[in-house]
Amino acid sequence: MDLTGGERVRLVPWAEDDFWLLRRTNSPEMTEHLGGPESEEALADRHRRYVALDDGCMYRVTLADGGETVGSIGYWERAWRGGTVWETGWGILPGFQGRGLAARAARELVGIVRRAGGHPALHAFPGADHAASNGVCRKAGFTLLGQVDFEYPKGHWIKSNDWYVDLGADGT
Repeated sequence: MDLTGGERVRLVPWAEDDFWLLRRTNSPEMTEHLGGPESEEALADRHRRYVALDDGCMYRVTLADGGETVGSIGYWERAWRGGTVWETGWGILPGFQGRGLAARAARELVGIVRRAGGHPALHAFPGADHAASNGVCRKAGFTLLGQVDFEYPKGHWIKSNDWYVDLGADGT
């Protein structure tokens, strides 16, 4: 898929007034591969973590033309295989899915994380059976390392694919 054409996205750092977006993405449809919807208290805790995140950054994904919010994406530190890497995850609202927006946001995020430095790689761990998120990884230029057992949410083990981007590469 050519990601140079089509709708452009902009990543806007997460702010105190973005809690509404967490509520919108907390549906059974949006959390099917993430252990299901969270309680209002868990959402409020997640929002506080997003606002205060100092080992990465969360973003609202907006359309570059018009500024409409279409989802979220972010990155944070994760201990992985004896080291520390950046991890990413995203969610695009149902009305905007299937348009390549998540892949465009992921490509934007790779550039941000590459400039931020700090760790050698950015990983994504979509469920092995989550075709859409695995497609995002492929279209955004991630490399598949293989299947892994992954804990998310805490106490819930799933089969995930380990996708990564080498942040030392020039990205061209």
